[in-house]
Formats: sequence, structure tokens, C-alpha cells
Amino acid sequence: MDKKNIKKNVRDGYAKIATQKTSCCGSAKSCNGAPHTAIDISKRVGYTDEELNMVPQGANLGLGCGNPTALASLKKGEMVLDLGSGAGFDCFLAANKVGNTGKVIGVDMTPEMIDSARENAEKGGYKNVEFRLGEIENLPAADESVDVIISNCVINLSTDKKRVFDEAYRVLKPGGRIMVSDIVLLKELPDHIKNSVAAYVGCISGAIKKDVYLKTIKESGFHDIQVMEETVFPLELMANDSAAHEIIDKMNVTTQKLKNIENMVVSIKVKAVKTK
Repeated sequence: MDKKNIKKNVRDGYAKIATQKTSCCGSAKSCNGAPHTAIDISKRVGYTDEELNMVPQGANLGLGCGNPTALASLKKGEMVLDLGSGAGFDCFLAANKVGNTGKVIGVDMTPEMIDSARENAEKGGYKNVEFRLGEIENLPAADESVDVIISNCVINLSTDKKRVFDEAYRVLKPGGRIMVSDIVLLKELPDHIKNSVAAYVGCISGAIKKDVYLKTIKESGFHDIQVMEETVFPLELMANDSAAHEIIDKMNVTTQKLKNIENMVVSIKVKAVKTK
């Protein structure tokens, strides 16, 4: 797939999600027929009831594959940058942790998501959160200006992951850290899934192998790289549920084969530090 077309399809897919005010999973059914709401999805990937209840309604679209803020050890007064901030869910959780003396910046390439996030921030009365339109490969942030970078199931959507981590390194202060949740592969996916647009928007075919992902982080200059958690991530909980359905319905993939594919896809939580 052409990189420009991939970016356009990703942007269009998430614009649709923002406009609907729900994840594609929110009204869809999983492969076993059970509905998944954004709240259900978020609970399954690690968010608590308390966290879900403390953000403005409409901020949680059920798009994540983990809870990066739970592991980021955020402190009062810190500056946080969220890569691919969507409707602002993780930004608002981070804002509650860094307090009024801290600040959270959310970056997203989809104008509709930025509009939704700003609306949610106003609705929730958040004064320490700012949302900027931009690409995670070219962050709209100054050199060495943030303490912590978080990201939740977004970097896998980029066609240039090395550039993303280079940019993360650039904007972090010396000694700053990243804490990301993302989708990676234990084995290479079949070509027909790699080439599926729906699978890309659904976070599947954009993922790379785990060892390559960790090597990419290291090559950008980070050290003390740790995988804090690793779990198999059910395909039906991907951001675009139609991805799983396309694989089943249009590509003649049986349920058993889908399960085999699912075992190749994992969610990891990774921590790394910028050299002081």
C-alpha cells in the first residue's frame, strides 16, 4: 500500500469515528456475537471504573490497547505529550495527575478528533490541556520541552515508526521518558492481511514485529528499554472492528485461522528513557 494512501485512509477512518462519537467497536458485534462498548473495551485493556468516570463524556472512544498513564508515574508539575490523542481520553487522565502546575499537550492529525477533544476539554473545564493538529512524525513541539511522552495504540498506524521515535527523542527533556501501549507482532502476518486497508486502520497490518519495534526505539537513542507488560490482544477489540470482519467475510479466513492470526498480535506496554 502507498504511504500517502495509508495516511489518508487512517485519517478518514478516525474522522468517521470522531464524527460518530464512538469507536467502530461501539456499535459493532465481535466475532462471537457479543457487543463491545467503549467502556467494555477500556476495562479489558486496563482502565479502572474510577478513571472512566473522571473524564468528560465522549472522551473515551474505546480506541486504546492499554493504559499508558497507569504506568507513566506522572508527577505534579510535569509536561506531558500524548501522541495521537484522539478525543482526549488519556490527556484528561494525565491532566488530573500532573495538576494545575503541569500541562498536557495532545497531538492528532485528524481535525475532527482535535475539534472533539477541544470540546471535551471545555466541557470538563480543563485548563491545563492543549490540543494541537499535527502528525506524530513531525511533532508541533519544541526541542527538549516535555518530561513524558505517552501514546496508546497509535504508533503502529505510522508508516515511519523510526521517525516517530526520533521526534519523541527530540522533544523530550534530557532524562525524560516515554511510556507507550502499542500493537506488535510475534510473527509476520499473511500478505492478504498486510495489504488490507481495513486491517491497517484497525491497527493490525500497520504493526511490526516486536523485536524490530524495540530495536527502533533503541536506534532513536533511548536506553533502559523495558517491556512492562505483554498480552494477546483480541482482534475484535481493534479500533476498527470491520478489520476482523473483512478478514473473515471477504478473505475466506475461517474462525480458527483468525484465532491463529490473533496469537501473532500482542499488546505491549513499553517504557524507555532519554539519555541525560
